[in-house]
Amino acid sequence: MSRPIHAHIDLSALTNNLRAVRRATTARVMAVVKANAYGHGLLRVAQALNGAEGFALLDVRDAITLRDAGFRQTILLLEGFFSQDEVPLLAEYQLTTVIHSQQQLAWLDAYPRKNGLSVWLKINSGMNRLGFTPAEFPAAMERLKTHRAVRDITLMTHFATADEAAGIAAQLQVFNQLAAPYHLPRSLANSAAILRYPAAHGDWVRPGIMLYGSSPFADSSAQQLGLQAVETLSSQLISVRELRAGDGIGYGALFRADHNMRIGTVACGYADGYPRHAPSGTPILVNGQRTRTLGRVSMDMLAVDLSNIPDAQPGSRVVLWGDGLPVDDVASAAGTISYEMLCAVTARVPVSS
Repeated sequence: MSRPIHAHIDLSALTNNLRAVRRATTARVMAVVKANAYGHGLLRVAQALNGAEGFALLDVRDAITLRDAGFRQTILLLEGFFSQDEVPLLAEYQLTTVIHSQQQLAWLDAYPRKNGLSVWLKINSGMNRLGFTPAEFPAAMERLKTHRAVRDITLMTHFATADEAAGIAAQLQVFNQLAAPYHLPRSLANSAAILRYPAAHGDWVRPGIMLYGSSPFADSSAQQLGLQAVETLSSQLISVRELRAGDGIGYGALFRADHNMRIGTVACGYADGYPRHAPSGTPILVNGQRTRTLGRVSMDMLAVDLSNIPDAQPGSRVVLWGDGLPVDDVASAAGTISYEMLCAVTARVPVSS
């Protein structure tokens, strides 16, 4: 019999969250499914989000997987191609590519075919990761406009602080000034901008974390935004014991009982993707009741406080996050973000939908 840890993907929640995107915008939806759909399973998620007009990811192999599975939507490579050898695959599989660097332009120049490629030209409007600076943009734009291999162009950028008080005004101004002379489709908005900045929706929006039922904001919950949890990571208690005052728990005895108390051991640890740095007090559900973790997370186990859950016994259900416990709450307590936690669930955890 296998360990009881298990991840369940609620496909109806995915479609609900896509509807939440639709309620927020009239733009076409480019569903972001990079990193194996934020750890939820690429093909599983793409099928549930089949109503989206496009999918965005990183790896050309994943894009080909979608094509081979029958998805005919626009498929966008968010970081473009990583070698000259990948360029012919774009035409063969009708993939759309971001162009963000002079190196990619050089590789494109070496491609002999004509009029086959749809490209998204990325503007670095202030995030300073990828893209052409305002000074570099006009030359890159003119080069692509007259390029033999390019069929059509969309302009894009990415916001650094759409989820924070700083907002998007400065970056939006830079982008709009550069894009103004060109009557081309535009894509700017991530999840946070979709929800808070309608002026930045453009022609394509790129929802990511909101599709998976997590809030992009520290001050608004997923529930308040009308989003539903997609993944529930659950397990069971495999041991229950009594501690005396002064007893320590786990490696380093980071938690010591200050009174007699009842604790449980859960079959889940950092080898399953639970954050090792999650401190004592991180929220967790046992038999549907909220309690807290205790001590250091081990590779395969973690401890929970059962002081106020007298009916908890070996075999009792434990929810690490998901159904009844927002992943955002766990991430906040652990000093990280939901994106990292969802992507971190490891291959040894069985997944169902």
